Amino acid sequence: MLLDINASIGHWPFQHLEYNTCATLLQRMNKFGVHTSVISNLNGIFYKNTQTANEELFEEIGSGKQFSERFIPFGIINPIYAGWKDDLAICAEKFRYKGIRLYPLYHDYELTDPSCIELVRTARDRKLIVAFTLRMVDSRPRSWMDIQKEWALKDIIPILKAVPDAKYMILNVANSTELSDEEASVVKNTDLVIDTSGRALTNLGELLVKFGKDKFSFGTHSPILDYVTGLLRIEALRESETDEATKEMMRSGNAKSILGMKDI
Repeated sequence: MLLDINASIGHWPFQHLEYNTCATLLQRMNKFGVHTSVISNLNGIFYKNTQTANEELFEEIGSGKQFSERFIPFGIINPIYAGWKDDLAICAEKFRYKGIRLYPLYHDYELTDPSCIELVRTARDRKLIVAFTLRMVDSRPRSWMDIQKEWALKDIIPILKAVPDAKYMILNVANSTELSDEEASVVKNTDLVIDTSGRALTNLGELLVKFGKDKFSFGTHSPILDYVTGLLRIEALRESETDEATKEMMRSGNAKSILGMKDI
């Protein structure tokens, strides 16, 4: 089966999006054989109060049984916004979200900010997964209002060191995956998965050897990226690079493991 750990609904202010509602995303999933998608609401990246976007997501998923059965919602939390602790509590206790997505580049804080570290520790204590997206869109053909900075894999290392016992999803690794031996050891020894949507994963076979076969999971970065490249990176692996069991781990097994899910 296929479990997509990197999808969204909502709007992007600088680009027209299709398949960006629960209903239309579900159509896309059915067409390509994806059983379940982890989603959040893109609107929360741009709202001053991210909780409004989390409420929108909760209402949309609750509008149809087919949505609650096929989507795993993550909230968007901004740790430098007053009231984030209450927002996180509502996401965890009322909305029953499985995790949160953080956007430091858009919400303008550093990974080493004490508020960010406190948020990640609190999420860990609540058994919530913490997801970071290293690139939302290609910053080269950008609006003057959008950010220019993009992250490489090494840029996420400080938070992994600060809170090594949390669970993480690292999404859309579009830039360099080069790490020192020490940094690579941090990745290997942290409970995390990296989704396959990022363009820097063209050498996925080598990365499986470097980081471990349990570190990668199918993701599309839909609706911003196309819906098939993330899967093609798995299916195109040669027999000399991996085996069918490892491919199935990447299709869904690794995602189900970090999400604490039984077979679905």
